[in-house]
Amino acid sequence: MNFWDIFWIIFILSSISPIVRQRVIEAERFRLIQTLERKRGSRVITLIHRQETMNLFGIPIARYINIEDSEEILRAIRLTPEDMPIDLILHTPGGLVLAAEQIAHALKNHKGKVTVFVPHYAMSGGTFIALAADEIIMDENAVLGPVDPQLGEYPAASILNAINRKGADKVEDKTLILGDVAEKAIRQVKESVFELLKDKMPEEKAKEIAEILSTGTWTHDYPITVEEAQKLGLPVKVGLPKEIYALMNLYPQSPGSRPSVQYIPVPYQPYKGGANNKKS
Repeated sequence: MNFWDIFWIIFILSSISPIVRQRVIEAERFRLIQTLERKRGSRVITLIHRQETMNLFGIPIARYINIEDSEEILRAIRLTPEDMPIDLILHTPGGLVLAAEQIAHALKNHKGKVTVFVPHYAMSGGTFIALAADEIIMDENAVLGPVDPQLGEYPAASILNAINRKGADKVEDKTLILGDVAEKAIRQVKESVFELLKDKMPEEKAKEIAEILSTGTWTHDYPITVEEAQKLGLPVKVGLPKEIYALMNLYPQSPGSRPSVQYIPVPYQPYKGGANNKKS
């Protein structure tokens, strides 16, 4: 065996290795999903968005809820018996309003119980989808977010606020057009949130929550904690199955040149004889 034979063997193995590794990870994901389905007697669907990196240039690409996601989730719902519970594992920064609304309404119309699990965050469109669930189960440190519409780089509520402060006669026609669109967008989102919530709680409470979440009460990236979501009146509980944490470990962030977070990835026990550093 000469040098070139060894070179080509190494080249072929290097090319195949990532494919094999990905297949192994996918097989482990399916195993955990099936374990959770048997445990809960449900159909498990995942909507997990991680930042991915292009192999050639190393350029980070953020992933969001899109039409492809809604098509796949609607297909999964159609393949599920009407009375079978659905468990949706949700990890997303949000995305396209149309796609999020399609997913949310499909979940709302499903006759079986719908549970959304949030291990880390479900912001914007992710929160909109979560509102369709009969129950939202979160990690104690996970967060939801407001669903107020954004027009380009500006929140719709802020566009209207700017027009009201300055006066309609002192802004350009383009700004007035944006204001008209902003007003319609807020009304549409508020009505959609109300439709998702009205069968789960008194109508007045549903209107109150829709108003808070869709009209710019907070900035769009404001983290709504478990405690705050419960105070709002959302059906939120704490306590994720251990299989979900294991599943999330199989969706790692793409590694950069240097990891920003490092630790020894095993459960720890208190050190015997060590100092007691509990919070006072």
